[in-house]
Amino acid sequence: MKNKYMVIYQEMVNHIDQGEFKANHFLPSENELTESYQTSRETIRKALNLLAQNGYIQKIRGKGSLVIDRSKFDFPVSGLVSFKELTEKLGQAPKTKVHKCQLIEAPSPIRHHLKLTKKEQVWEVVRSRSFSGSRIILDKDYLLKKYVPYMSEEIASDSIYVHLEDELQLTISFAKKEIVVEEPTEEDRELLDLEGFHNIVVIKNYVYLDDASLFQYTESRHRPDKFRFVDFARRHH
Repeated sequence: MKNKYMVIYQEMVNHIDQGEFKANHFLPSENELTESYQTSRETIRKALNLLAQNGYIQKIRGKGSLVIDRSKFDFPVSGLVSFKELTEKLGQAPKTKVHKCQLIEAPSPIRHHLKLTKKEQVWEVVRSRSFSGSRIILDKDYLLKKYVPYMSEEIASDSIYVHLEDELQLTISFAKKEIVVEEPTEEDRELLDLEGFHNIVVIKNYVYLDDASLFQYTESRHRPDKFRFVDFARRHH
């Protein structure tokens, strides 16, 4: 059973995400929240501290807790979430088209990214993401077959992470990320609506399981005019 402050924290996150607590406005006072949630001030303070630590509010002495503006089109740099989880959080309904879903022998560049010392099979999954009819993201995933024995277009068109975590019971732990700007490839030009852009933003993900095994390499290739890539940092005193 969750601690009460965690339940209150999650409810307040939902209120912020849904716009009930508006950005650049103050939350109700601690006294008001204590009365509203029928709990102690200490419990409310724990929930507020967690909101502050995760970038939802800024505590301002003598004024209260200000809701931080979190643009719904921001893509987080830190954290490890699936595209489906992210777009649900952003309130978007993009379309996914699967261009490739096949088992291949890992080519040399992929062997390098996955730190393979011998030839191994990987699942190659290539998907484009469309927002408002424009194809603006190209995701290219490479997953080691020894960890992912089965993949299909149906899985790829929905959520690979649901398949990995719920069906295969893999525990995905952490990822190393690199962000670079590149010239579009022929594949980018074919599968994305670049609208004359001569550069794309590429996020490279190296994804590890809980035993520190590198099992997935992903390139997420973005048209540069549609997204901001953000992180929230708090200075610890």
